[in-house]
Amino acid sequence: MKALIRDRFGPPEVLEVQEVARPVPKERQVLVRVRACSLNDWDWGLLHAPTTPLGRTKRFFVPILGSDIAGIVAEAGSEVRRFKPGDEVHGDLSGFGGWGGFAEFVCVSERRLTLKPPRMTFEQAAALPQAGQLAVQALAAAGPLKPGRKILINGAGGGVGTIGVQLAKSQAQDIEVTGVDSAMKLETMRRIGFDHVIDYAKEDFTKNGRQYDLIVDTKTVRQPSDHVRALEPGGTYATVGGPSIAQLLEIPLVGWWFRLTTGKTVRLVGLKANRDLPYMNEQFESGKLTPVIDGPYQLDDAREAFRHFGAGNHQGKVVITISPGP
Repeated sequence: MKALIRDRFGPPEVLEVQEVARPVPKERQVLVRVRACSLNDWDWGLLHAPTTPLGRTKRFFVPILGSDIAGIVAEAGSEVRRFKPGDEVHGDLSGFGGWGGFAEFVCVSERRLTLKPPRMTFEQAAALPQAGQLAVQALAAAGPLKPGRKILINGAGGGVGTIGVQLAKSQAQDIEVTGVDSAMKLETMRRIGFDHVIDYAKEDFTKNGRQYDLIVDTKTVRQPSDHVRALEPGGTYATVGGPSIAQLLEIPLVGWWFRLTTGKTVRLVGLKANRDLPYMNEQFESGKLTPVIDGPYQLDDAREAFRHFGAGNHQGKVVITISPGP
């Protein structure tokens, strides 16, 4: 089978499409013929070696990246009960799921997968697992959304933001959502439902005097105190990721102080993988959610896709088609 392989940390140039042996599923695994896989911050970080409080580490070397897959079950292990060959599935393979999505086949625990809605394309299905879960879980950081809430999403033109604004609008009436990102993404953001958009290069949302009930941050490049200033009394700041693991780990440590001194909440959203995929599938089927796809690219164009993602120019989810349809 073909797979996107790397044998060392480095820039996208270390990635190569190679022929490797097809994996064999264990008793509780299914072999998935991957039709599409999307790019996440995890993939970019693992490509270069993640940064921890102790510095850069080689502990997380993954030869085949890719966690958000969509495909068709080709073979089921002897103890698998939830799926059978021919089922169309999607899911997030990050963490103990083992990654491996940028390949024509991957072995996956049945617990990591959910049936894909028939009307959903494989590219759309690959766009949802990780970014969609983070959007759902960040929007619920302060509990269920109430009508009339004001929300700001920083880094809103990527996967979390373009999914999050649609889900927020479907969860309560009169929700007002502001998106912050680069100028090239603002038109797309308006089109998918943002009420207000801010070009971060021209305006600092933490200093313009406006305040929000919930801030969802996909970047985490500023101090929590900057965001607390932009929160309404009792408001919540929730970060879902960023370039530095060390900086993310500081969030829980300072959260108690802001709660004590300001009454505002500062939270790091820990991804609960695949928990909310059925909910997002329902939102898709009801017409309330349509993933924004950047691409799709082909496997042979993976280096270009990674460079595009790393430059921060992507709109919605960067998706790579792995194997064509029948």
